[in-house]
Parts: sequence; structure tokens; C-alpha cells
Amino acid sequence: MKKNLLISVLYTLVTTFFFGILYPLFVTVLAKAIFPRQANGSLIMSGGHLVGSHLIGQPFTAPEYFWSRPSAAGTAGYDPTASGGSNYAPTNKALIARVDASVQALQPTNPGAPIPVDLVTTSGSGLDPDVSPASAEFQVPRVARERGMSEQDVRALVQKHTQGRQWGFLGEPRVNVLDLNLDLDAVHPMH
Repeated sequence: MKKNLLISVLYTLVTTFFFGILYPLFVTVLAKAIFPRQANGSLIMSGGHLVGSHLIGQPFTAPEYFWSRPSAAGTAGYDPTASGGSNYAPTNKALIARVDASVQALQPTNPGAPIPVDLVTTSGSGLDPDVSPASAEFQVPRVARERGMSEQDVRALVQKHTQGRQWGFLGEPRVNVLDLNLDLDAVHPMH
């Protein structure tokens, strides 16, 4: 019995060292060597200041900016420490009420245009940094009007920031909202 206890304790210590310390350290060093930007959070700097990450969405509410999709992460949304969707079923009254409120708020910004579903529903993580090209297109008239730009110029920026499917077949086309808004400020700053 004493021998079996000693073997199990040693086995626990050895596996803890290898799989709890050595392996994570190896993977971290390898990731930083091969993918340094991604391993450090894909951070975005502007004017010498950290403004966000390519990987984590953030709220934009000013009318001169493109808006992100809604977030269910945390009580106020976009809380990276509380990442997660609402997990409401499509028939849940709270979800229906929230989607209806989002539709009512968005409809006046582009009357008569169909509202893309990702502008009124949350992502699984609640932190999606991207919107669909259709969602960006829906917002073009409002952003152009608020910035005093032509819709054609705003559409050109959306097109510039539209990414296709990863490796041509994974995911859906998308537009990173933070990148697009930073480019908007660079091209046509608000005074």
C-alpha cells in the first residue's frame, strides 16, 4: 500500500510539472515566436495609445461611427471577463423584447431598409469584433450623413475593410468595426 501511494504521489508531481508547467510554457514560447501579434492579443495602437484588439468587440454608440453587434457579455455588455451569449431560446420573451427594441432603434437610421440579423442579435461570446458586410452597408447612409461624406466614399472604406472567408472556405465575410472606425477617423476626422 505504501509503495502504491508513493507511486501515485510521484506520478501526480511529474504530470503536474510536465502538463501544468512545462507544456504551457513551451506552447506560449512557440506561439510568441511563430505568431507574435496574435499571441499578444492582436492589440491595436493609434496615436501611441492602445485603442483595442482585433479580437474583442467594443461598443460604439455615436452616430458618426459604425456600430458593433449587441453584446450579452456582462450586465453592460462587452465585458471580456463575462464573455458569453444570453442563451435565450428564439421564443424567449426577453430575447424577443430586446430584438424588437433594437429593431425600433435601428429602423429610423435607415428607413425602409431590411435590418441585418447580426445588428439585432448577440454573438455566442458577446464580444464579436466584426459585423457582416450587410450590417456595414445598412449603416452607410447614417455614417455618411453624420460625417458629411458621400455614401460612395463610406462604401469604399467598408469595401476596403471587408475580409472574405478565412482560407476561402471558413466562416463568413466580415468587417472589423474598430478597424473601420479608426480608418474613418483618419480619412475624415470629426471636428
